Amino acid sequence: MLPREQTEHFEHTILCDKASFADASAGREKPEEKCVMRTEYQRDRDRILHCNSFRRLKHKTQVFLSPAGDHYRTRLTHTLEVSQIARTIARALRLNEDLTEAIALGHDLGHTPFGHAGERMLAQLSPHGFHHYEQSLRVVDILEKDGEGLNLTREVRDGILKHTNQVANTYEGYAVRFADVIAYINHDIDDSIRAGILSEEDIPSSITNVLGHDKSTRITTLVCSLVENGLHDGIGTADAEGALQMSPEVEKAYKALHRFMFDSVYTNPACKSEEHKAQDMIAFLYKYFTEHLERLPAMYMNLAYHYGIDMAVCDYISGMTDVFAVETFKELFIPAAWMVK
Repeated sequence: MLPREQTEHFEHTILCDKASFADASAGREKPEEKCVMRTEYQRDRDRILHCNSFRRLKHKTQVFLSPAGDHYRTRLTHTLEVSQIARTIARALRLNEDLTEAIALGHDLGHTPFGHAGERMLAQLSPHGFHHYEQSLRVVDILEKDGEGLNLTREVRDGILKHTNQVANTYEGYAVRFADVIAYINHDIDDSIRAGILSEEDIPSSITNVLGHDKSTRITTLVCSLVENGLHDGIGTADAEGALQMSPEVEKAYKALHRFMFDSVYTNPACKSEEHKAQDMIAFLYKYFTEHLERLPAMYMNLAYHYGIDMAVCDYISGMTDVFAVETFKELFIPAAWMVK
């Protein structure tokens, strides 16, 4: 047996019957010869890990814009934390860990610079709207590899598209959806404490008495509750929301923590005071490039021909890192200092 075939056989011996098996994948848009060493989902994970969009995540905002410190999360560290939590859930439930990891690593590839502030501005500006989860799919389908795309499996693509507010067609995709929220709520608490926005004692005791009094304990409580409740029928049907769930007590505290974070951090003027500047920059860039299409890189000019100017400009701006967006804005709108030669 080839190494890939051995892994596929191994999956059938250890994974549960609700898992997604690599040798039963619905395949790729463009059929390819199978790899000797890796399963289809392992190949997808590797393609995402090595792509340009993944590397750019290290310079994209998670919550705090341009934080003065080395320990604040970026979009990349968030993605890695989501992957770790999702893999823990998948392994405990005997789901396909490779598929879970691929979805997790790719779920935020389409995020804009300056986090959700940038996303909201592009959504306002674009006549077609803008959602980072749709853009993440567009990145892997079209934009990567100079317009060739990564040609991922249908299961990975489905999980990326549906990680925010839809239920994926696999249990692995649904596990990533939970892992995403578990990760960002808890690491945003950690970053907010570091920034002096809140303290651990500010979190209501009705929440911490159930979930725990520190980040690690809360993550463990949430993950354990999901695993202990097991997998239920429903994926791919109207009842999919109940396919993976926490205990009623933990779920109530989890939702209360989510509301607390929105009230205390995500809408807090202290940590959102610079967002309007970031949004203004994105607005200026959008207007400029829609009016000066010739200033776009060649690939994006070609995309404008096939998909329209608005889509191409959104592709270009959403792919920028925070630093590149600022530098591009300076180059276009800030006079250069006079240099004596």
